[in-house]
Amino acid sequence: MANQNDSFIDEVTEELRRDRLYGAFRRYGWIGILVILLIVGGAAWREYSRAQDRAAAEAWGDAILAAEAAGDPAAIRAIDPQGSAGREVLAGLLAASTAAQSDQPDAAVEALRDVSGDTPDGSVLHDLAELKLVMLEGPDMDPSERDALLARLSRSGAPFELLALEQKAVALIGAGRPEDAVTLIRQIQQKDGLTEALRRRLSEMMVALGAEPVAGMDGMPVTN
Repeated sequence: MANQNDSFIDEVTEELRRDRLYGAFRRYGWIGILVILLIVGGAAWREYSRAQDRAAAEAWGDAILAAEAAGDPAAIRAIDPQGSAGREVLAGLLAASTAAQSDQPDAAVEALRDVSGDTPDGSVLHDLAELKLVMLEGPDMDPSERDALLARLSRSGAPFELLALEQKAVALIGAGRPEDAVTLIRQIQQKDGLTEALRRRLSEMMVALGAEPVAGMDGMPVTN
């Protein structure tokens, strides 16, 4: 009898629990449905936004490539970056490169100065624009401006430290200070991270200055 009573109580308890569950679902179930709809809708919107961004980037890239192929730096800079600061800076650098290749040095300098002026100081693209500006203008740049730029670009740990030091050596040669240039070149040759192309250029500069290249620094393998 006791077992039958226990079984009956369990059944009643289970029925009451089921009734409460159904009641709660009827009362609050719409919240769960709303949450699911929001999750699904959010995922669909993200995919749509990504697709739109991809399409915009591809259209911008196609326009840039077409302007580059036409050799028109002004057309490159005129392409709408669609609110992207990165695209605007990249377009400026590409316009400068196109202008330089098309024998339009003034247009190249203007594009680089615009990029270096608009890009936040200390960014990689800012440093790249300034380095290209120094390389393009060379001795035609105001000496104090050139020295200031190279001093900043060649600071330890800067992204273009070695290339800026190379330009410092070029500036020393142009200023009639070959011995100082040789000293600086030897210092650069001892640094880590030299590319093969830079190593070779430094060696050629040493030879042109009449100095003996450092063993193993002439771009050729060392043999015993």
